[in-house]
Amino acid sequence: MTVGLSSLMAPAGAQAAAIVSGFDSNTVIRNDDGSDGPVNIGFTANFFGIEHNELYVNNNGNVTFGSSLSTYTPFDLTSTGRQIIAPFFADVDTRNAGEPVTYGSGTYEGRNAFGVNWIDVDYYSSSTSHTNRNSFQLILVDRSDINSGDFDFIFNYDQIEWEAGTASSSDSNGLGGDSARVGYSNGTGDPGTFFELSGSAVNGAFLDGGPDALISNRLNSDVDGRYVFSARNGSVDNPVQVPEPGSLALIGLGLAGLGLARRRRAG
Repeated sequence: MTVGLSSLMAPAGAQAAAIVSGFDSNTVIRNDDGSDGPVNIGFTANFFGIEHNELYVNNNGNVTFGSSLSTYTPFDLTSTGRQIIAPFFADVDTRNAGEPVTYGSGTYEGRNAFGVNWIDVDYYSSSTSHTNRNSFQLILVDRSDINSGDFDFIFNYDQIEWEAGTASSSDSNGLGGDSARVGYSNGTGDPGTFFELSGSAVNGAFLDGGPDALISNRLNSDVDGRYVFSARNGSVDNPVQVPEPGSLALIGLGLAGLGLARRRRAG
């Protein structure tokens, strides 16, 4: 069982502007379920006792260590055997509409960093008739100034208008079905080594205006749409609560339902 959280809500009318410019020197060729890698991140990241200096950039809203991932229907991050960091694990399809995924090295608050951009991305099956688009970002930040291998990883969101592809049972607008999951795992299932954000796999939860809207909440940040995680000495500080004005955020039960993969017709 994982612990979820209810993040700090934005004031009425607030606009998200969390995504950081840059990290776009490389472009993943337009594709469905493809990946780039292994890609060097420019520093060493100690992720639960295993040191990595490269990763795989997967089109479907995540990065993995060790091997690429083509899975398009998001699986339960609390029970997976994969080492994964997923800002928005869902069926991104860049073949025909929206923008391709980009990535590269840069800096964040003066520190070496590596980022991946899923900006204005479409869902399966990509079509110019689609009007819903998503914009989100992952940044890994070198924190070897604290200890060798220490790093932060940051999820940034500016727009979330779809939650699944039609091969994951969504409707033609990318709504419903086996919706996105957000979080990470070291692939062992050991307590404290995985996390899913509240709203994962819940229809409508992460969408703009939803009950757990990613652009309207925050974690360890003063910017709406920004979620900051700290990996120190090989462990990630598992978030359990976020202070809200005049109170503490509610602690909820995380979801542990395993999404059933569905066979996709040829793209």
